Amino acid sequence: MKNICCIGAGYVGGPTMAMIAKQCPDIRVTVTDVNEQRIRAWAAGTPPIYEPGLAAVVREALGRNLFFSTDIPAALAAADLIFVSVHTPTKTFGQGAGRASDLQYYEKAARQILQHAKSDKIVVEKSTLPVRTAEAMDRIFRSGGGSIRFEVLSNPEFLAEGTAISDLEQPDRVLIGGHETASGHAARQALVEIYARWVPRERILTTNVWSSELSKLVANAFLAQRVSSINSISELCEATGADVEDLARAIGTDSRIGPKFLRAGVGFGGSCFKKDILNLVYIAETHGLQKVAAYWEQVVTMNEHQQARFVQQMVARMFNTIAGKRIAVLGFAFKADTGDTRESPAIAVCRDLAAERAAVVVSDPHALDNARQELADLGAAIAFEPDPYAAAAGAHALAVLTDWRHYRDLDFQRLFQTMAKPAFIFDGRNCLDHARLYDLGFNVFAIGKRVWSHL
Repeated sequence: MKNICCIGAGYVGGPTMAMIAKQCPDIRVTVTDVNEQRIRAWAAGTPPIYEPGLAAVVREALGRNLFFSTDIPAALAAADLIFVSVHTPTKTFGQGAGRASDLQYYEKAARQILQHAKSDKIVVEKSTLPVRTAEAMDRIFRSGGGSIRFEVLSNPEFLAEGTAISDLEQPDRVLIGGHETASGHAARQALVEIYARWVPRERILTTNVWSSELSKLVANAFLAQRVSSINSISELCEATGADVEDLARAIGTDSRIGPKFLRAGVGFGGSCFKKDILNLVYIAETHGLQKVAAYWEQVVTMNEHQQARFVQQMVARMFNTIAGKRIAVLGFAFKADTGDTRESPAIAVCRDLAAERAAVVVSDPHALDNARQELADLGAAIAFEPDPYAAAAGAHALAVLTDWRHYRDLDFQRLFQTMAKPAFIFDGRNCLDHARLYDLGFNVFAIGKRVWSHL
């Protein structure tokens, strides 16, 4: 493999190709996208997405063997191996709306490859896709009727935003699925050899293509299930006086369970969890597995309940009305160390606060542009302020929705002095020092933990 092309310069395609280019300087890597502004940003060494360490990786290979282009036909024609990393959102129309994946962009990419290929190609599914999507791509390629041969592989990404670079440098595993044929094995091995440049071979797992496709959906479903499970217990903790962090520590020490993804909070977000669970629900339904579908759908239902419950607590604690009260929302990204706001819990929380006619001011160090787009239809009901101190000035309450590290280091004495009294903090990420905030004069409410209130 001397020439790699990737269709899609987003959160997966850009970082993954930058890492391959860094680790494989003898391979030419070209990342393509129809969005000219996005390509210009990548080509200038200033990635259009925020990810710690990403810019340095891009700049190391940029112009040496890493290139960005909108000339998709030329890149496809020259490539030996093509990664497809296009958007696969949940359908908003037609059969399966609200659950099934919208594969129109994926099919368009397949047809582009068929149209412009001049030699044999290995095509790698990098987007998160429902099981047996590779079969559809195979059929498109066979419809060409020519002599060019295509081999389709599944290579799902397991990146966590905020740690994507370290996830790429030292992955838990790399999963590669291929067809159980001689050509499928050869194609699979070709991709194995690329990753083996820096990933220990024992961490490179090979399967058939269907197992690989389904593994990504199930992995995200299991992780999201843990979040919804601990969040369901957080409500019970509040009712009984238990502390959810004590419970998480106690059960997390069980080697059969482990500590990861047992942090209670306002809910999970991001582009994958909800979309992949609903996709899994839809697949189960299409196979007539109604009980299986209902089981996994409850994970999403609990997540939505946790977000609604957060606002309900705010209203109840603030004397059963927040109309006209200034609420400073600290954090809009779905997690720290990313500017991604897709399916962020802050979206539902801000909408519910606006519905209660609160004066909502959103602050975030990297996600304000995306926040404006997410809440554009609310108009003047939502204000945006990059400075958390300015956002908090005159506010009746602070709502922490993203666990940015620097929020823990804010001068809360200064914040308290500028806020309306009584001053409230609602810690949706359990990331602050509640006892200290109480001593400063705040009324502090968190998820599944003790109430610290002067009222």
